[in-house]
Amino acid sequence: MGGEGSGNHWRWGARNTVEDMKALHIGKLASDGWLDSGRSCSYAWSRAGQPIGDIRVTAAMGHILLNYRSRDSGGDWQEQCYPVQIERTPCHLGGTRPWFLCPARGCSKRVAILYGGAIFACRHCHRLAYPSENENSRDRATRRADKLRDRLQWPPGIFEGSGWGKPKHMHHATYQRLVAEYEQREAVALGAVKDWLGRYG
Repeated sequence: MGGEGSGNHWRWGARNTVEDMKALHIGKLASDGWLDSGRSCSYAWSRAGQPIGDIRVTAAMGHILLNYRSRDSGGDWQEQCYPVQIERTPCHLGGTRPWFLCPARGCSKRVAILYGGAIFACRHCHRLAYPSENENSRDRATRRADKLRDRLQWPPGIFEGSGWGKPKHMHHATYQRLVAEYEQREAVALGAVKDWLGRYG
């Protein structure tokens, strides 16, 4: 299990983002049945096809136990094992919804996701930003265009062009709407890139 903050910080002063970290989602644990007392599972993370960490999660009454190894800046591996309390709140239509209580000292914030560094803690304790908080207008336009490319099942990247065809099972009207929206986003993104390049031309 690696240390926190393995993202690419290409801009001076940019904070680590939630996408840079290993995330443990309580909703995923609950839906897969791993919050039932006595059950145990393992989760692993990878980035660009390479493993970056794994964790063992064991459920008990009112909490889970996390077991993994961590190290900082290439130091020695340290065994980590500690409980994370779980709180449940009632849902409007019956049943309850589980939440982690952040285990970082002095926090105990109720959260749905814990992010892994030396300790699994909430976004605020790790001082994490959302990716959009580190973006300039060029990045934002490109990200929005890429989200549409993903929905259209086209290769990522605005320089890959359009017209890759309609995804199987997608309605023609939906496809035409997404293509029209993408072309607008692409024009904005390419314009932002052109402006950026013009400053250094």
